[in-house]
Amino acid sequence: MIPLGLDEIAAVVGGTVQGHGAVTVTAPAVLDGRQAEPGGLFVAFAGEHVDGHDYAAQAGRAGAVAVLGSRPTPLPTVVVEDAQAALQALAAHVVARLRDGLTVVGLTGSQGKTGTKDLLAAVLSSAAPTIATIGSFNNELGVPLTMLRADAATRFLVLEMGARHVGDIAELTGLVAPDIGVVLNVGQAHLGEFGSREAIAEAKSELVRGLAPGGTAVLNAEDPRVAAMRSFTDGPVLTFGRAEHADVRALGLALDRLGRPAFTLRTADASASVVLPLVGAHQALNASAAAAAGLAAGVPLKVTASALATASLSKWRMELRALAGGATLLDDSYNANPDSTRAALDALAAIQGRRRIAVLGEMLELGDGSEAEHRAVGRYAASRADVVVAVGEAARPIADGAGERAVALAGNDAAVDWLRGHLAAGDVVLVKASRGARLDEVAAALA
Repeated sequence: MIPLGLDEIAAVVGGTVQGHGAVTVTAPAVLDGRQAEPGGLFVAFAGEHVDGHDYAAQAGRAGAVAVLGSRPTPLPTVVVEDAQAALQALAAHVVARLRDGLTVVGLTGSQGKTGTKDLLAAVLSSAAPTIATIGSFNNELGVPLTMLRADAATRFLVLEMGARHVGDIAELTGLVAPDIGVVLNVGQAHLGEFGSREAIAEAKSELVRGLAPGGTAVLNAEDPRVAAMRSFTDGPVLTFGRAEHADVRALGLALDRLGRPAFTLRTADASASVVLPLVGAHQALNASAAAAAGLAAGVPLKVTASALATASLSKWRMELRALAGGATLLDDSYNANPDSTRAALDALAAIQGRRRIAVLGEMLELGDGSEAEHRAVGRYAASRADVVVAVGEAARPIADGAGERAVALAGNDAAVDWLRGHLAAGDVVLVKASRGARLDEVAAALA
């Protein structure tokens, strides 16, 4: 974060300084006082069950020098009526001051956002100082917090942008218009919130519509709803995928015994071999998206290929770990929807092992079609795994779909007990569900 005095912060956000005002914020803003850094800003929200202002002293002990909130605290505080609006205004101000020499990349999609963001961050950071979203912190709070981590040395700012409603991404691009916008796909994530894929497509298109003048749209050539978004921009368009007409293609895909992909990235005038240290054939498509965005940012294809070879993903996303006793864990427990679950099941099937066990929990926010989607995933899982463990009552349709290969268990504790009693050397076990199912607890217990 660039250094900002409290008086300047107050002027930007329309607040007043309470307490000693001769303080300069020099470190990033945080919502969790335990994560504060020396010189940092603690942003306090008064929630229904927890009031962040009560943790200002904790943030101060961790190093925070000031608070942005709706009432005074023991630390010097910029008091505002709306802490979220103030946080967003401050982030927009900071990035506006850095705009010369800073390339902003926005990225969205129904699935694969975080993995592709991680790959793109590896590509861009190989060329110049880069700030990127941590994990999946991609909403109306996460995006401005990421923006506030930029400083005078930052050359690339990568912002993962999520949405649960039409208008959410437009709100984010209103804070900063990206120079490059990547749209991965239009799937079924949050279908229950949106109501239809058409509404999801409209929401994702807001990234293309919100590009800076002359900004480049990077679009999936294989998703018709995404490819159609080229009509929403007058600027350059780059496409990615396996299709012959894609500008950046991933060709010659092969998987090793652990399901890690090797392939060739090809453009009209260059090609480069890539070996990813990640699990799953779908990572090749994500890599082609990262390569296309890298080209738009001026990173040569061969530099991109080298960077991809050392990339890593955020926690709980296709993490491959050896377990005591000789089994292997594929931990993809952060989140799930039908499309991402099928991709994870394909990755499981590609890993060589004695037995393949899919531990699956509920996929949230699928709307009226939820039961049918869970049953369909169960059928697909039965074609990819030797055993399908459905965890929790809401996941029982998965067991119904998987038929004779299914084991239905009441909850996470039962799943851990079953796995500890059945896992053997050489087995490969996938753990996958929506965040609310907390199947990361199952993975942690195994590891």
